[in-house]
Amino acid sequence: MNFDSVTVAPYMGKDSVSPFFISDGKWVILLALTSNEGGKDFQLIESNGKALYQEVLETSSQWGTDSNMMYVVGATRADWLADIRKTIPNHFLLVPGVGAQGGSLAEVAQYGMNKDCGLLVNSSRGIIYASEGEDFAHAAREKALELQQDMEKELLNHKLI
Repeated sequence: MNFDSVTVAPYMGKDSVSPFFISDGKWVILLALTSNEGGKDFQLIESNGKALYQEVLETSSQWGTDSNMMYVVGATRADWLADIRKTIPNHFLLVPGVGAQGGSLAEVAQYGMNKDCGLLVNSSRGIIYASEGEDFAHAAREKALELQQDMEKELLNHKLI
């Protein structure tokens, strides 16, 4: 298969997610706690004292391993990452929402890094909307480099590099 990963909504259960665990070296990325405003419509609904995203993490963490499954957890809810890490300490987290959505890279690193880093931080709009002018390529490059340099500082601060 010519892909690295697939993002899947876990709400239909294990039998719907399992077919995506098809080959070594491929990742299944499950939506857990997204950074968009509408994520709270369902992900924060509580049942039995737990939010739906918490149930998703606890249940689905048994379906795959930390070598083939990661979770989308938005940067706009960075302070919740410490609790999320208690449930899934070793899984990678794909973290959108740094930049235009208001997520803080420093907070994501503070609450979400594990002993191996464990984060794939994404900034889309912060880069692709860096400029509407002729200087777009340069401005986008500068924003991407700025994020990369900020991440390098966080890795150094956490003694990961």
